[in-house]
Amino acid sequence: MRKIRIILIILIFVLIFIFFNRLLSPKYATSLVEGSMISQYYNESKDHEVIFIGDCEVYANFSPMVMYEEEGIKAYVRGSSQQLVWQSYSILEETLKYETPKVVVFNVNALRYSEPVSEEYNRLTIDYMKWSKQKMDIIKASMTEDENIWYYIFPILRYHSRYDKLTEEDFEYLFKRKDNTFNGFLVNKNIKPAGDLPVQRKLASYQFEDICYDYLDKITKLCKDNGIQLVLIKAPSLYPYWYDEYDEQMQKYAEENNVDYYNLKNYVDEIGIDYSVDTYDGGLHLNLTGATKLSEFFANILMENYDLTNYKGDPLYEQKLKEYKEYVSE
Repeated sequence: MRKIRIILIILIFVLIFIFFNRLLSPKYATSLVEGSMISQYYNESKDHEVIFIGDCEVYANFSPMVMYEEEGIKAYVRGSSQQLVWQSYSILEETLKYETPKVVVFNVNALRYSEPVSEEYNRLTIDYMKWSKQKMDIIKASMTEDENIWYYIFPILRYHSRYDKLTEEDFEYLFKRKDNTFNGFLVNKNIKPAGDLPVQRKLASYQFEDICYDYLDKITKLCKDNGIQLVLIKAPSLYPYWYDEYDEQMQKYAEENNVDYYNLKNYVDEIGIDYSVDTYDGGLHLNLTGATKLSEFFANILMENYDLTNYKGDPLYEQKLKEYKEYVSE
C-alpha cells in the first residue's frame, strides 16, 4: 500500500510539473507567432518535393500555395527567425527522417552570421522542435554564454517568472497549437515602401567564416548523399546589404560544388517587384503581393529545371489552396 501511495505521489508530481511546464512556456499563438512555425511541420503531409530552409527571407517571401497554384508544386518552408546555418543543417537532417524531397532550397543570408545572435532568436527556432538528436545539436551549437542547457530541457526553469504575465492565450493554447502559416509561409499584407536605406559601409572582411562554410558543406553533402538537388538562393531584399563580395563567394561555391545559385535581386524587373508597394518593412522582406510575384517566378524556375511533378488537382492541396485564398482575401 505504501509503495502505491509513493507511486501516486510521484505521478501527481510529474503531472503537475508537466502542466506548469506547458502553462508557463510561451505559446507563440497570437504574439511572436514566428515561434510557432517550426512545430507546424510535424502535422503536415510528408509528400513535399521541395523543402525551403533558412531564415525570415524564406518564410516571408515564398508561398508554397502560390507555387502549387502556379505549377502544381508541393513545397514546404521550414524557416524560422534568424535561422543560423548550423540550425538549417540540423532542421534539414531532421526533415529527412520524415521525407526525402527532390529539391532543397537554402537561403544563403545566414552565412553572414558565425555566432549565435540572442537567446530570443534561439527560442523561436528551438522551443517547439520535437525532441531529437537534431534538437540537442541545435541547442548545444546555438546557446549564448548566459544560457543553460537545462533551460531548454525543462522550460519551466527559464519561464517560471511568467506566472504573473499569463494571458488568455496561455490557457487557450495550453494543449493545442495554432497554425499561423500556410505550409510555412507567414502572410503579411501590410505595406511600408522602401525609403532611404542606411549608408552601405565598407567591411573589414567580406569572407564568410569557416564555421559557416563547414555547415554549408554539410548541407551540400547531406543533399548529395540522399540524391537531392541543392539550390542556393539569396532573397531579393534591399537590406541588410548583400555585398558583391558575398555574391562572388556564392557563385564560386556553386560552381565548385555543382549546385545552382540564384541571387534573386538580379531578377527584380522580371519578377515585377515594386518596392513601393511589395514590402511590409521598407525593403527587408516582401509582403503578400511581393511574395506572390516572387513565388510565381521561382515556381517556374523550379518546374523548368528540376524534374518536379505537377500535382494540380490533388484533393488535399486543393483544399489548402481554397483556405489560403479565403484567408488572403479577408
